[in-house]
Amino acid sequence: MKLILYRLFIGVSFLLFIACSTNNSDEMAAYLMVYFSDDDHDLHMAISTDGYSFTSLKEGESIIAGDTIAMQKGIRDPHIFRAPNGTFYLAMTDLHIFAHREGLRETEWERDGREYGWGNNKGLVLMKSDDLIHWDLTNLDVHNAFSEIGDIGCAWAPEITYDEEKEKVMVYFSMRIKNGLTRLYYAYMNDDFTAMETTPELLFEYPKNVTYIDADITKVGDKFHMFYTPHDGMPGIKQAVSDKINKDYVYQEPWIDPEEQACEAPNIWKRIGEEKWVLMYDIYGIRPHNFGFLETTDFKTFTNLGHFNKGVMKATNFSSPKHGAVIHLTKGEAIKLSEHYNYNIQFE
Repeated sequence: MKLILYRLFIGVSFLLFIACSTNNSDEMAAYLMVYFSDDDHDLHMAISTDGYSFTSLKEGESIIAGDTIAMQKGIRDPHIFRAPNGTFYLAMTDLHIFAHREGLRETEWERDGREYGWGNNKGLVLMKSDDLIHWDLTNLDVHNAFSEIGDIGCAWAPEITYDEEKEKVMVYFSMRIKNGLTRLYYAYMNDDFTAMETTPELLFEYPKNVTYIDADITKVGDKFHMFYTPHDGMPGIKQAVSDKINKDYVYQEPWIDPEEQACEAPNIWKRIGEEKWVLMYDIYGIRPHNFGFLETTDFKTFTNLGHFNKGVMKATNFSSPKHGAVIHLTKGEAIKLSEHYNYNIQFE
């Protein structure tokens, strides 16, 4: 009897081992970065297996051309999000800041800059996919959808998250009324990710009368950590924390970044299998542009990892990325995406 039970135990253990081994492709094993370039205002993607060295797919060429998806023939500020059900979402600013120079627009901006401010635009580019290759597209005109909030001067840097209590996808972004201060707003999306179901509301109020933009929200434990960029002197990165996803963020005075030049566009992502988070941001005040990186375990102390190719973080075949975001991929997803763009990704 003992021998039979022992053999049964060995058999079950072996089957469990085989099952676990065959399911490795479903475990998070890689990182996908999206970013754009001022040179083309297109969407770019880079992939990594270790979270330190990133390789741009298509050898640095764009994955999606901005002039094929944006009303202003160019995109900025891409953000990618993986929903709890596995669906991938992309949100981008519909804006090409060099469109007049490139012959894509007859005027410097879409509307009069004296009335609506620098880089004024009306909308966002929203995309949805199940496989990161085939995407559904929506051009969302925020300006005309919500006349009750006033004549908006810009809708920039949208990011996506999921409200677990409401079971809804939430988009939050930087917006100003005409040529006023740009501040942070949020709204809930419909299930198809084609329209906002709620009127945009203020997400957070900075204690000074200055512009503040580029929010990035990450839930850690029962707290929501929001990193953002206030134009309070030289623009940089600050943090606010709340126990609610869409309100009650508590202002914290310290600057998080160590940079000597202006930076923006913070994005937090977790190292796979570790209790470490990386804060990535765009140092637009230096030439050439570059990303900066900090690492934290407690969201109170941050270790400086340097810039791309000037520290432990590497960009193997691209340079001057702008306003990026990172998500995790399974091994299977990483292989499929890489194969689609003729890149031979290697796992240890």
